Amino acid sequence: MTHLEYFVHPTSLVDEPCQIGAGTKIWHFCHVMKDCRIGNNCSFGQNCFVGSGVVIGNNAKVQNNVSIYAGVQLEDDVFCGPSMVFTNVTNPRSQVVRRDEYKLTRVRRGATIGANATIVCGHEIGEFAFIGAGAVVTNDVPDYALIMGVPARRVGWMSRYGHRLRLDDQGVGVCPESNERYQLSSDSNSLKAIV
Repeated sequence: MTHLEYFVHPTSLVDEPCQIGAGTKIWHFCHVMKDCRIGNNCSFGQNCFVGSGVVIGNNAKVQNNVSIYAGVQLEDDVFCGPSMVFTNVTNPRSQVVRRDEYKLTRVRRGATIGANATIVCGHEIGEFAFIGAGAVVTNDVPDYALIMGVPARRVGWMSRYGHRLRLDDQGVGVCPESNERYQLSSDSNSLKAIV
């Protein structure tokens, strides 16, 4: 690994071998374990942990005090808010070793996870989904869904630019920032961008 392409603060530890992309910044008191892959232009705030085998795409923003354990995959442009939590087993016990039972948790492109939210392992967070602060996610989350509460429930839909969509009688919403249009499915369970 070369430190010319990315930045690691002197208080942080990066185990080798691992792959870290150009432009990535790893700030104070972080630990990146071996055999992980981190993309270009990512940012890790203070006191973050990245476990062995974790795969992180480009331009991910991981705020302070976030641990990303084995079994978690973050796609491009994912935002993880301060102190949010990923789990890796559903029934942990101190006296029972469950390292062979880690469940895959995939966070799709552009998703946002708010501060202090918990993502229970084995679920997929859809593209551009928005998980509210403090939510506890116990199910898969559709693309563009706005999720809040304990346990988390869908309370609306978000645009790619992070604005809550107001849907008309035909289930069409327009992002106020980009003017992109979105269409709700006939069963009201999914939303798609209109090309």
